[in-house]
Amino acid sequence: MENNITKKQNAFISEEEKTLNWEETQNSFKKTFGSEVYNSWLQKISLVKEYNDYLVLGVPTRFFRDWIVSRYLDKILEQVKSFKLSLNRIEFKIIEENRQNEELIKINELNKVTEIKDSILNYNRLSTSLSFNNFIQGKSNDIALSYSKKVCEHISRYNPLYICGGVGLGKTHLLNAIGLELQNDNNVMFISAERFMYHFIKSIKKNDMVNFKDFFRKSSVFIIDDIQFISGKESLQEEFFHTFNSLMDKGSQIIISADRAPMKLDRIQERIKSRLAGGLVVDIDMPDLELKIKIINKKIEEIQHQFKENIFLSDEVINYIASESKTNIRELIGILNRVIAFSRVHNKDLKIGDCKNILKDVFNQIRVITVDKIQNVVSNYFNIALSEMLSQRRSRPLARPRQIAMYLAKKLTTRSLPEIGRRFANRDHTTVIHAVKTITRLSEQDDEMKRNISQIKSLLLEQ
Repeated sequence: MENNITKKQNAFISEEEKTLNWEETQNSFKKTFGSEVYNSWLQKISLVKEYNDYLVLGVPTRFFRDWIVSRYLDKILEQVKSFKLSLNRIEFKIIEENRQNEELIKINELNKVTEIKDSILNYNRLSTSLSFNNFIQGKSNDIALSYSKKVCEHISRYNPLYICGGVGLGKTHLLNAIGLELQNDNNVMFISAERFMYHFIKSIKKNDMVNFKDFFRKSSVFIIDDIQFISGKESLQEEFFHTFNSLMDKGSQIIISADRAPMKLDRIQERIKSRLAGGLVVDIDMPDLELKIKIINKKIEEIQHQFKENIFLSDEVINYIASESKTNIRELIGILNRVIAFSRVHNKDLKIGDCKNILKDVFNQIRVITVDKIQNVVSNYFNIALSEMLSQRRSRPLARPRQIAMYLAKKLTTRSLPEIGRRFANRDHTTVIHAVKTITRLSEQDDEMKRNISQIKSLLLEQ
């Protein structure tokens, strides 16, 4: 009786109701995001208060909060909802902001990084396992691979080299391979944009910007991964701009990766985008069936060599895994590992029926793609307002993205032509037909359009 009264008086969770196990939730974060991200960021989040439909989480600083929101919020909410379905939003409370410069984060507490005074060679995190020798070539990445090798043969001939593509397609592998190839005869710096920021903040706090500038500008080969990470960070962009110019002026080779083409980077200064686009831009597309089969076979060989055991998967099983996997290479390897683990545990050669049963939950968890999601992803991709894309304006910068969104709505959803038309400001179904025909033709004839479609599909699958 008392419990019922409490529920009526207060919409929030009562003590009698099941509450979120925050320790269990944190363990889930660690598994999902990996140890590095968890130790640097998510471990510092505390549960302040729990309500029926939202959480209040504690974070140390405003900077910390903004970082979490921009990078991880959607995935955090997804993880939390798996423990409590009623939750639909998260709010953050700053609980430890006592110093004037706290926004700069206690870097040493978040992630131990090498001091600026350390040598470049000591700092570099080049992996010997990510070389050209074990990079698997296919139609989707052959151009990027070719020019990565040419950069190693002729330093500064293609400068900067800019490699773009979706998550898990091999960009970091190529950057690492270039670093390995050049490190013996050159002063190589290989760093992620995230770590570049760590050093930047640390140097500001220590009033040591002179050493910071010298540290990064003395390299003869400067490789930076995931440059989109500097989006919206004006002071960091300013420093990167001057570092870039300094390196170019002295003839250093610059290699950069990002998740999209330079001119499509959001909230990055135009002068930076212009310089990035001024070099050689190559992209990596989603792998085709042939490449996925190659990757699977190569991975099986590596596992057999590493663990000194025989692993047999029939061509039928391999083809099934390759054809049903619709995302990136990283997820493809994860699916393969799941199949191999099952085979080991049960000590049996898997039949196609076994494989389908093992992976049914994976392949059945197909991300629901809606017209709304397509519209949002396309408008963000082309950096235009959603309201503009759905307006009656017919200018080329708006009309083409609108046609692409209609085309994807027809290809990736079960909505009828009239329904799709209605979702685009009550347009006639004939407009949708025209859009589908136009984009189909352009994607067959124009490489840029083909890349746009591929990258947008990749973004839709990632969300």
